[in-house]
Amino acid sequence: MHEPLPVAEAVSFLQTPEAGGLALFLGTTRRWTDDRETLSLFYEAYEPMALAEMGRLSDEALRRWPVRRLCLWHRLDDVPAGEISVLVGVATPHRAEAFEACRFLIDTLKRQVPIWKRETLSDGQNVWVEEGIPESKSR
Repeated sequence: MHEPLPVAEAVSFLQTPEAGGLALFLGTTRRWTDDRETLSLFYEAYEPMALAEMGRLSDEALRRWPVRRLCLWHRLDDVPAGEISVLVGVATPHRAEAFEACRFLIDTLKRQVPIWKRETLSDGQNVWVEEGIPESKSR
């Protein structure tokens, strides 16, 4: 998704009579990290591969837990400080399963899905976050 993530739509979609537990994780662009001010994060991905991997992760969650509904969305392009960049939502019959599935999805997404982020700092630097290398020396 390139637009702001629709949180209210996700919550509405996740609500179902079969689910007593609904877990929602929202990852936002934080303004301060280690005394450095972040203005925005720029996300890019190899979209076909990222979507395929997100589908695989969703299928795995559906196999491992009694998931009734699931949302797994990640925003691309520029995400200013304070805005949501990733949304993971899971609805299951009980809360423990919802928490477990949601945690699995966000942790695995961060490790495996080919989405990269570049941090724009208030001092004008652009840093690829995973690499910690200034933009002029990366990719």
